[in-house]
Amino acid sequence: MKYICAFAWLLGLLATLPAIANENNKFIKDTNLIINSEETVFTVDAIHSGTTTFKTSITILNANGQHRAKLYVPYDKLSKVNYIKGTLYDGKGRRIKQLKNSEIADISAVSNSSLVTDNRVKVANLTHTVYPYLVEFEYKITSKNMMFYPLWRPLDEENMMVEKASLSVLVPKGSKLRYRETNMPDKVKKESTDLHDVYVWQVQKLTPVRQEPSGPPLKETVPQVRTAPADFEVDGYQGNMESWESYGLFFEKLNKDRDVLPLETQQKLQALVADLNTPEEKIKKVYDYLQGKTRYVSIQLGIGGWQPFEANFVDSKGYGDCKALTNYTQAMLKAVGIKSYQALILAGDGESDILTDFPSSQFNHVVLCVPTANDTIWLECTSQTNAAGFAGSFTGGRHALLITPEGGKLVTTPDYVAQDNLQKRSIHVKLDETGNGTAQVTTVYTGIQQESRDYVLHNLKPEEQRKWLYQQVKVPSFEIKDYAWQQQKKFIPEVTEKMELSLRQCATLSGKRLFLSPNLMNKWTYAPEPIENRTTDVVRSMAFLDVDTVTFELPVGYTLEHKPQDRELKSMFGEYKSSTTIEGQKVIYVRSLKMDKGTFEPDTYAKYLEFLNSVITADKQQVVFVKNVQ
Repeated sequence: MKYICAFAWLLGLLATLPAIANENNKFIKDTNLIINSEETVFTVDAIHSGTTTFKTSITILNANGQHRAKLYVPYDKLSKVNYIKGTLYDGKGRRIKQLKNSEIADISAVSNSSLVTDNRVKVANLTHTVYPYLVEFEYKITSKNMMFYPLWRPLDEENMMVEKASLSVLVPKGSKLRYRETNMPDKVKKESTDLHDVYVWQVQKLTPVRQEPSGPPLKETVPQVRTAPADFEVDGYQGNMESWESYGLFFEKLNKDRDVLPLETQQKLQALVADLNTPEEKIKKVYDYLQGKTRYVSIQLGIGGWQPFEANFVDSKGYGDCKALTNYTQAMLKAVGIKSYQALILAGDGESDILTDFPSSQFNHVVLCVPTANDTIWLECTSQTNAAGFAGSFTGGRHALLITPEGGKLVTTPDYVAQDNLQKRSIHVKLDETGNGTAQVTTVYTGIQQESRDYVLHNLKPEEQRKWLYQQVKVPSFEIKDYAWQQQKKFIPEVTEKMELSLRQCATLSGKRLFLSPNLMNKWTYAPEPIENRTTDVVRSMAFLDVDTVTFELPVGYTLEHKPQDRELKSMFGEYKSSTTIEGQKVIYVRSLKMDKGTFEPDTYAKYLEFLNSVITADKQQVVFVKNVQ
């Protein structure tokens, strides 16, 4: 019977594809997979335990959908995989394979930076080589970690369709379920049984979506339901998540009395800062000590995924994860009389901010917040190279949850404006009669713009650094004769880069004319594609300011024939200026581009493209000289 049902389902699905194609032609041609059906049922058995059952049927249409024929089911010390089932059918509905338990791989989920973890994953592989084909998966998980309720996002990637999917959450009768719906076509339906209150969300016939250029991430535009408990328990520790204040109290409880350092270490730290006058100097000295003494190692064991190792452990071992190193730094600052607070944060370059109106487990990292009379200093305690006080692209410009004795408090981390993220470059080029030349280049990078240099400086060998620089320098034909970096670890850190370049055909000779592109190294070349009927906002996630001054020394004997017009462009997205000055045999080109950070209405997209294309055109301008005839 199951074979017949699967066959009928697949034939029916394939028969509908032409009709779907006619209705959504611009989508179906790129569709990689179809979720025929998906059912997720999460049952809260008690404050400390629950189960999840999952069933899905997926049609894989081409190789780009192949990844969904593999099922990954993670588990750890606090959870158990009860069973996994799977079946593979070919394009005619014939059953090819029934998954055997012996074919389910059980592997460690250890990353390269982890030392100790109990995170594991079961992997079921039903990939096939002839398309289309259909896979069915089913599994059940029992969990003793009730801090995490389901995050349901049925349309979770581009180029996929969803015929139908549902999430059901069952909580004990009279218990409270907290939830937040986003972009859902239909609201929750509430039902009940003798034992449970049941919350059901359903979606049907979701067509493929695409992340629009310069738009928000896909997860912000598709249907989504985030659920969370009110009261919960993890490994014997109880907490409440109805407010950020109460959620913070849970972590304050986990951290209690774990900041004790050996007396010898306390005395050493006090001696280290004895001659320093300001809190800022002491904070930097302690942070430097941390960076020189410790290294980051991820340690995830049971409640240890949320509770830090004690400070004396890190002090003796010299390693820890983000929680442990942050707790250790807090303990060291306490030893020299400086109060600080651990802060939960959703870290990651370009990561979206948390939903501030829905207290829940949305964090993946811990940093340290140190208030002072003049400012608030943020410390990334897992880094051995970061400047004290610099949050950067990894944790800057978003909300964090301070863990205080009074509970959790939402605050914002430093956000960086264009002037903070500076690239200021000075280039002096000396040209010869053939159009070749040599260039002395000095560039100062600050803030987020120095992050890539900081990484290369501290993590790559000299030969790798040189190779990396060749990829970064945007000059048609050149050779790096020499380079050097100098770094200053300030609150807005700074890297000065000096290069000596040998340039080939920097200027183009055609008959008696010499053509020169004055914007040597910083031409803007990209504008996203036009989109009719745009539906999502235009998002610029980073502000920056580039200022270039380029001086060319020409060989004698040339007279100016054409000089580019000075350009000045202004828009809601930024400002551009360029000017070209001729002083005898010198060409002096000055160009600045400031781009702001922000979210703009969808109907501004055409103006955004217009501004970028105007910058591209301005950056292409040339100076033309004519050789004097004797």
